[in-house]
Amino acid sequence: MDALNLARWTLAILALTFAVSWPRPSQAADVLSVVADTSSDERTNEVVNDGALEDAVREPGFGPATGLSEFVVAPEPSPEALAFYHGSNWLWGLRWLMALALPAVMLFTGYSARLRNVAQRIGRRPLFTAIVFGWLFLLLTFLVEFPVRFYQGYVRLHEYGLSNQTFARWAENLGKMLAVEAIAATLIVAGLYLLLRFSPKRWWLYAWLLSLPIMFTVALILPVWIQPLFNDFQPLADRELDAKILNLASRAGIDDSRVFQVNKSADTKAVNAYVTGFGNTKRIVLWDTLLNRLTERQVLFVVAHEMGHYVLGHVWKTLAAVFGLLLVALWLINWACQRIIARWSNRLGFDRLSDPAALPLLLLAFQVCYLLFSPPALALSRYHEREADRFALELTQWNRDGAEGFVRLQQENLSVPTRGWLYQFFRGTHPTLAERIEFCNCYRPWEVGEPLRYGDLFGVPEQALPAAQR
Repeated sequence: MDALNLARWTLAILALTFAVSWPRPSQAADVLSVVADTSSDERTNEVVNDGALEDAVREPGFGPATGLSEFVVAPEPSPEALAFYHGSNWLWGLRWLMALALPAVMLFTGYSARLRNVAQRIGRRPLFTAIVFGWLFLLLTFLVEFPVRFYQGYVRLHEYGLSNQTFARWAENLGKMLAVEAIAATLIVAGLYLLLRFSPKRWWLYAWLLSLPIMFTVALILPVWIQPLFNDFQPLADRELDAKILNLASRAGIDDSRVFQVNKSADTKAVNAYVTGFGNTKRIVLWDTLLNRLTERQVLFVVAHEMGHYVLGHVWKTLAAVFGLLLVALWLINWACQRIIARWSNRLGFDRLSDPAALPLLLLAFQVCYLLFSPPALALSRYHEREADRFALELTQWNRDGAEGFVRLQQENLSVPTRGWLYQFFRGTHPTLAERIEFCNCYRPWEVGEPLRYGDLFGVPEQALPAAQR
């Protein structure tokens, strides 16, 4: 396939991605209906399709809400949210096109070999030459991508009212990120070069074996060394809320719960929460924007969701899945790169994978494998998110608060409730908001006399909770 045909196929695939990923606001109309404004304090009651209730009752663990007023409906996305979503799709495609095109152009124009010659004059020794090449390549990539990064990370977010960041703070964070990337590039390039130099046939196997302790180390240091470079992390300031979270953690079987709040309001108006870390550094992090804009019960539901990830071992399972996929990916990378070098070595300007000029080839192969292996990894992520939602519902039994919290996430983050299947296939880390709201509406095993899936993990049976806490 020549370069012109490759470009045509790439553009065709991108066009198909955007066409199929275009959101359909009424996709879930059987259960969800339009609500004009859910941002007011008063709860809006909507009539929901009775057929959806009957279908829900037939599913295991699903039952009708206590009256139709219990149902929460997903609002139609605002014009701004739709525009933001469409623009995000195009930018995603552009970033991927650039990520594939830059190393390909460097390789097949011979520029990578010329850049290696420059690195040799600076580094002199083979290992230092590889490291200098990595720095030069990172700098070149940064310069090429800078206009898009500036527009996507600063200009566009201000246009849509999602950012509080000053240009000085954005530039400072970008500089810190570049420094972190430079350190990571140094370690990765040096390690790969040594493996390729001393074991050119089995380097991929040794790289795979080393990837596990590397992943554990990154997960360990990320919340204590890396993330604090960009924001201030503090223990939860609201002591009353902290006490309720500790009580919830005790019910979930977590003895050493750590909950932090981070001053993301210095950067963004969006809301979020996540679980991070490993071992002694594991913690739940709540953005201060989330604490300010969600009700207390909605915040507790979010915390229960994050506790679900912890209790159900999703971090371990994700690392195991990535570790397994990485073995196949590294084998494919080695197989493809060796054949490309054997066929086009004269044009590339190098004849072995241990040549520093082969770094763009390794990166290009890795990018392609990332696209190929993203769908199964994302499917696992969506499953984990659904089970964390289930865990939170069983732990709190606050169906309406959970659903209303997702509505708030949609409004505050300029999200859309539904997405095309191709978007979910290649990009969706979570079920759609419409699916999560519907799940909160319908999942009520305790109302239909069915056992809880995770009830045996809870420290206190749900029947023992005071009515005010349920």
